[in-house]
Amino acid sequence: MNRYDVFIRGSGIVGKALALALAKAGLGVALGRTPARAAAEDVRTYALSARSVALLRSVKAWDALPPDAATPVYDMRIEGDAAAGTTLPGVLQFSAWEQQVGELAWIVDAAALEDALSQLVRFQPHVTEVEAAMPAALTAICEGKESAAREALGVEWQRHAYGQTAIAARLASDRPHRGIARQWFRSPDVLALLPFDRPEAGGSYGLVWSVPEARAAELMGLDEAGFMQALQEASGGAAGALSLRSARVAWPLSLAQASRWSGPGWVLLGDAAHVVHPLAGQGLNLGLADVDALARVLREREPWRPVGDEKLLRRYERERAAPTWAMGRVTDGLLHLFAAPAAPLRELRNSGLGLVNQLSPVKRWLTRRALDS
Repeated sequence: MNRYDVFIRGSGIVGKALALALAKAGLGVALGRTPARAAAEDVRTYALSARSVALLRSVKAWDALPPDAATPVYDMRIEGDAAAGTTLPGVLQFSAWEQQVGELAWIVDAAALEDALSQLVRFQPHVTEVEAAMPAALTAICEGKESAAREALGVEWQRHAYGQTAIAARLASDRPHRGIARQWFRSPDVLALLPFDRPEAGGSYGLVWSVPEARAAELMGLDEAGFMQALQEASGGAAGALSLRSARVAWPLSLAQASRWSGPGWVLLGDAAHVVHPLAGQGLNLGLADVDALARVLREREPWRPVGDEKLLRRYERERAAPTWAMGRVTDGLLHLFAAPAAPLRELRNSGLGLVNQLSPVKRWLTRRALDS
């Protein structure tokens, strides 16, 4: 008889959140420790949806965050590039007030969230951290996009490289952010400034800048002054005078999905199952939605059905496959639409932004999809 109900491969945010959610359901969990990496500053910030926040609240992680580790987004402003013959870009704006919600999203410090989850795992009696694989009725694979366990199962990894690189950093501004997230979709890059209260309250941003690989190499090779000049030009000063407050990190971007997410005694979650472009900020939200769905499927299973039952795990896969596929198609479509340099397409997409901005029902539908992802 197995000592554990579930063995989780991968102890990142998704793996730890799953361990806590399953322990809350009374399951015995072994959490495999991820090998330690060289110490480096973690400059990542995540935009979390209402569903993700609700999950983190349910496992006590949200309330364990330091007060300045999560910043609410009250407004979002999205700009395209100027259409042919014009000087003004298309603009799409969302507000929490207009959508009748408290906030559109929360921008969260990745390191602080990982620390909060780690502390909760350490004191959760139903979770045991282990160094090696443990026999269990179910193995949950949360190792990320380079998962060796997924490969060992013979699952096909369908990957399309975008030829783009994401650059992330922490910034400070001489102006308060006022809870406004700013994003620019311009051929061929996507720039996002996410309001964030660390390290300087009221005037800081998390940067995610997706650019072609060659341009990314140029930007990463610039000194701080050169990089900030390029960023200031790209943002047009809309967020004030920006300054760098961290190291810069970069990683290649792709669209990927596993051909299968489950089988007898195993299941994939998070980046081990799917990867999308970060332009919509939905990567971690999709992973936490996987956690939410799997925990509920296991919790509501028939009393006689084991947690590793293949038919049971297919319920989870069916529930998550469609919304994840749809989000991948949406982000991929937006990227290709806004990356196209042709003037007619530029005019069409900017007109489209302006049109959607005037259609309240459409904006409400888009907001609900993002909040519930």
